[in-house]
Amino acid sequence: MVDGIYTLANDVVYDQLVALLNSIEVNAGCSLSVCVIPYDDRLERVRAEIAARPNVTLLEDPALLGRWEDFSGQVWATHPTALKKWHSQEIAGVYRLGMHRRFCAFDPEAPFDRFIYLDADTLVMNSLQPLFSALDQYDFVVYDFQYKSPRHVYNLQSSRLQEIFPESRIGSEIFCAGMYASKRGLFDQQQRDWLISQLQADEAEILCMSAPDQSVLNYMVMRSQIPVHNLALSLPKEQVTGNAVTSSHFVGKNNILYDKDAQLTYLHYIGLSSKLFSQICSGENVDFPYRDIFLYYRYLHEPEKRPQFRGKPKLYNAPPSLTKRVMKKLGLAR
Repeated sequence: MVDGIYTLANDVVYDQLVALLNSIEVNAGCSLSVCVIPYDDRLERVRAEIAARPNVTLLEDPALLGRWEDFSGQVWATHPTALKKWHSQEIAGVYRLGMHRRFCAFDPEAPFDRFIYLDADTLVMNSLQPLFSALDQYDFVVYDFQYKSPRHVYNLQSSRLQEIFPESRIGSEIFCAGMYASKRGLFDQQQRDWLISQLQADEAEILCMSAPDQSVLNYMVMRSQIPVHNLALSLPKEQVTGNAVTSSHFVGKNNILYDKDAQLTYLHYIGLSSKLFSQICSGENVDFPYRDIFLYYRYLHEPEKRPQFRGKPKLYNAPPSLTKRVMKKLGLAR
């Protein structure tokens, strides 16, 4: 039985990838194998980083990647409006097709029998063994609170949604695609063909176009009647923690975050642009939640390169200045 971790990356998220790999090394164990799924072909810095890490590999199998890109294309071809709308927005084909490559982990020829998938903008804060242990009983394990916000998973305006998935399932089974644990081989060719047939039978309209890969993955799991085991709902209340950067109450101790007295399993910088991480790593004094924690892991092995900021930091979500607002109104600035 081979266990491992997948993430999805390219050179655009290089700084986040380094921080993630370092956090895995420190808090989950340097013996864990990690496989990077390429988002696209921009991989020069990623390749150099992987070459220096004996436990990290790059998934370079064009046939495997192509299988799941083809499947994703078939999925969105069933949608009544998606491809037309994306085309009108000058998006060629499927929006964020590279994000759908995470599905490669389910392929029978993928490297790991059991795996944990983590978005690159994530930091591991604790042992991941509880997630792997849960896979002894379940085929799909998550730890998040996405069930409180279903609009980022399904089209809530669709009249078909409640027919396909009752409200009780929506309120307990949907999950964030930024972190999950599962097993390869869950979706063989026959199952994928069946899912496509259901989408063609007017079910595709329930998919959420603004979060396409997350919506598709939730549909794949729920429509296949795979039980979703959510640690946020099953752990004792005093052990449950948040995991999103939008939670402002976490307390840092020795570069680990705590929710009250419980240690986080992971921190997801969800919703923050990759540009922010590039900006601070190039020395721009932009502040965002848990910035110092990120910088600690990013420069764990090269602290001398950690940027030294001067002056007062600029908030990442600060409103534009009066001058910029006026220039924007006059069409002189974006």
